Amino acid sequence: MVTLKRKIYDNLLSWKNKSNGATALMLDGARRVGKSFLCEQFAENEYKSHIIIDFGNAPKDILSLFENDSSNLDLFFAKLSAFYSKPLYKRESVIVFDEVQQFPRARQLIKYLVADGRYDFIETGSLIRLKKNVQNIIIPSEEEHIEMFSLDFEEFLWALGDDTTVPLIKQCFDSKTALGQALHRKIMNDFRQYILVGGMPQAVLEYVKTKEFEAVDAVKRRILKLYRDDVSKFANGYEDKVFAIFDGIPGQLSKKEKKYQLSSISKQARFRSYEDSFVWLNEAMVVNTCFNATDPNIGLALSADYSTQKCYMADTGLLISHAFMDSPYIENELYKAILFDKLSINEGMIMENIAAGMLRMNGHKLYFYSRSDKEHRENHMEIDFLITEKKKIAPIEVKSGNYKSHSSLDKFKKKFSSKLSNSYILYNKDVMIKDGIIHLPIYMAMFL
Repeated sequence: MVTLKRKIYDNLLSWKNKSNGATALMLDGARRVGKSFLCEQFAENEYKSHIIIDFGNAPKDILSLFENDSSNLDLFFAKLSAFYSKPLYKRESVIVFDEVQQFPRARQLIKYLVADGRYDFIETGSLIRLKKNVQNIIIPSEEEHIEMFSLDFEEFLWALGDDTTVPLIKQCFDSKTALGQALHRKIMNDFRQYILVGGMPQAVLEYVKTKEFEAVDAVKRRILKLYRDDVSKFANGYEDKVFAIFDGIPGQLSKKEKKYQLSSISKQARFRSYEDSFVWLNEAMVVNTCFNATDPNIGLALSADYSTQKCYMADTGLLISHAFMDSPYIENELYKAILFDKLSINEGMIMENIAAGMLRMNGHKLYFYSRSDKEHRENHMEIDFLITEKKKIAPIEVKSGNYKSHSSLDKFKKKFSSKLSNSYILYNKDVMIKDGIIHLPIYMAMFL
């Protein structure tokens, strides 16, 4: 039985040691990224005892306990301990509120439970910032937030039994030296597998067990169905609009202009009426939203045009299954195209999507730069991503291996030269510095 090693475990350990009960931990992430499993593993390893309350399926007796007995914490904890048949030890036990967004009352109690100081508390949730999940409660200031994503490339390699490759890649990234043809080819082969499988724990475990993409595709389709069920259940009143945006993502990303065009849904569609739907998908962490920063500077958010955005799937493996959701696995041409490095131009969305995910996992909010000026072509620019680096802006372009030019990047460098640090191109070849631009293999996006 393979147990997936996750880097975020160390973040939980750091919180436990530093907080010493002074705060609760809120673990925020999309469904099926492994929040519940991680918390159970952490509670088993790091505490003398633990109780996990799943608010997605909590019995009425427990909900009643929170509603009626929380004013007397001695009685509250005694009943909790009795119900779950678990002893609780002062400063040696943890209580986990799983899927806490489904019972906001429990989240509001965190303030008092933390002040009591007897036990540690961890909350997990998705959609925890949506109005309907926080209305009528005061958000406790005693919460520390950690975002949890699907497995990154290094964690994927760990699952395959490889813990030596990424440290070597990091050395070459730091020194900006080429890895060499043989090693680069081997890593790109591994990275293509990561793209196809994605990082959802169930999909990775299925791949480790079977090494069959068809079996993995079936797992991913079940996750996508779960996401659709969540839309029906939790996006009451505007679920049709959420479905329309979600189903349109592969088509939007396959275009040369990847900004989300609402006109593809309806000629009458306006951003104002769809704004809540974009927010829902972003809050569910099903997508990675990338906004247009109209005036690039260190505070990218200050000039963000929130009505002009790109929607990437948070997990690229899910995007590949989502793109062919209405067809059987055998007709999904992306598997073959990626494995044999035969991506067409419009399938370049895959590389841009994986780059977005890796930047997001590394702590970046996502921004791009787009300026259209048909009369003055020198002002027409499209930069895939902007990040802050050394208190300056670093533009990033994602290219195919045989790209001919980088005119937008050249124009951007010239126009904003005083604000820029390094400029990067991510592509499928080895490390190279040319024309003052650092060219990195796509898998090095994890270090930016």
